[in-house]
Amino acid sequence: MSNLISCVSWVKRGVAASHPRKYVLDENELERVSALARIELEDARKELERAHEAAQKMGKGAEGDEADDLGDSADDGHEDEWIDEEDDDDAMVVDGEGGKPPIAPGAQTDDLAEYHLDDYDDNVDEQGVGPFTDIKGLTFYRDNADDPYITLKEDDDDDDERQELEILPTDNLLVAAKTEDEISQLEIYVYDEAQENVYVHHDLMLPNFPLCLEWLDFSPASSSAPADGMVKRGNFVAVGTLDPEIEIWSLDVIESMYPDMVLGRPDKTAAHVPVPAGTGKKKRKKTKARPASDAHHVDAVLGLSWNRTHRHMLASASADRTVKLWDLSRAPTADADGSGESAVAIRSFNMHKDKVQAVQWNEKEPTVLLSGSYDRTVRVFDSRAPDTGVGAVLGADVEALRWDPWEQHAFYVSLENGLVLNFDARTLPTDLKAASPSRFTISAHDGAASALDVSPLLRGCLVTGGTDKCVKVWNVDQSEGGKPLVSMVASRDLDIGKVFSAVFSPDDPLTIAAAGSQARLQIWDVGTNVGARKAFASKLSEAGKGLKEKSGAGLVGLVSDDDESDSADEEDES
Repeated sequence: MSNLISCVSWVKRGVAASHPRKYVLDENELERVSALARIELEDARKELERAHEAAQKMGKGAEGDEADDLGDSADDGHEDEWIDEEDDDDAMVVDGEGGKPPIAPGAQTDDLAEYHLDDYDDNVDEQGVGPFTDIKGLTFYRDNADDPYITLKEDDDDDDERQELEILPTDNLLVAAKTEDEISQLEIYVYDEAQENVYVHHDLMLPNFPLCLEWLDFSPASSSAPADGMVKRGNFVAVGTLDPEIEIWSLDVIESMYPDMVLGRPDKTAAHVPVPAGTGKKKRKKTKARPASDAHHVDAVLGLSWNRTHRHMLASASADRTVKLWDLSRAPTADADGSGESAVAIRSFNMHKDKVQAVQWNEKEPTVLLSGSYDRTVRVFDSRAPDTGVGAVLGADVEALRWDPWEQHAFYVSLENGLVLNFDARTLPTDLKAASPSRFTISAHDGAASALDVSPLLRGCLVTGGTDKCVKVWNVDQSEGGKPLVSMVASRDLDIGKVFSAVFSPDDPLTIAAAGSQARLQIWDVGTNVGARKAFASKLSEAGKGLKEKSGAGLVGLVSDDDESDSADEEDES
């Protein structure tokens, strides 16, 4: 698997804790994660039994002709022809050694005879021997600060580390789902807009390849993080991976080992061991499909959406063709078999016939969901009455979708063929066989339009990214009674490879974070582009947003060791 960043998420300024706390595995935390551990241990035991049974059926773990040979030899009954050389009394004597003298019965037969180990228990312990005989008299200090022999105090180091980890109210956090050398992790960056600087603050290890991220400020019921009063506000990120479970991590805890909450049933959705299928000598492997469930996903989680009105609600889209709702205020319940605790979904919707790629809540109507699938359809439905939903048939697989925060019923959909469509949900039919034309279409990219976002600060401003390695910014002018006018304002190759994620900043109107197949995060300030400033001048004025004068090309990213060495070489040559 190549190195890449699959998705990126912003954290608004002032939300993160100024001084993130370190993870502490105390009694309360141990009790919280013990349920997860029990599930994992029980699951490992069951899978080991399945693997053992499968190995026996498949030729004791061998494959192909080797397995058949082992099976044939067992059937022919040739086991008795093998000789155990260790039991052979007639071992060959090397020339020149001669025969060994006979050993008397009861005598020591190894080289340890000189130590008289047979009489070890009869030895009397000698007192007063060695430098640590009076160790009981040593003084023990619970705090190293009280020990007069420790002259290097820890306070200075703690203060320096505390200062290094401090997050200022003017800093943004960025969460990137990164996979490098087959190791997946969340990298949490700090972005200082005033200094045009970005750096990695800390990271969190993930169990599998990450596919989607969703930031939320609701503290889950099983979280050990301190809540902000009765409103239970925090700083968390939900992660969907190739596993069917959804993990929720606190971004205000560093060196964390376990997520704050796991949605799903790891003991029910663990990968099955391949079992033999077919007949004849050539055996092939076939993986059993997991049985569908309304309580949890049984395949990869492809999309997540947090409800900003009903803050305890989270929606998820999965490759198992379902959309599920989760109540984060409900504590995990004990399983009937006593294997641990699990959080189950409160609703499950079967609106699509193929993998569901994306899902999003409508901020203006917080009970309405938008979903897009590989069955080349989009669906709009009320979670309280899903049977009354509407939809549209598309010409390609869905890559991404977004509600327009400036129009209650409008939404955008980007497709695998590079097109971006805009729909009005009020005009869509309930029957997918009926015509469902879009309001307008943007031919955005040569290849899949894999990234899409709509600015929450500027009306009619959207960004797209594609497998053609370009990030493009668009201006949509709504004309009364006429067709909207769409124009491309800026296009740039950010040197991130194929673009998998491009997201607007929640604080700066024309700042975009993008990442892709080269595992590099870039922050693009589109306001440094003269054409962009002119195109959005009136909209910036209406929104009361100003642009700061900046030097440079408006691109901020991490400087790798290779880049530093290359720049140093160029300076030496000059």
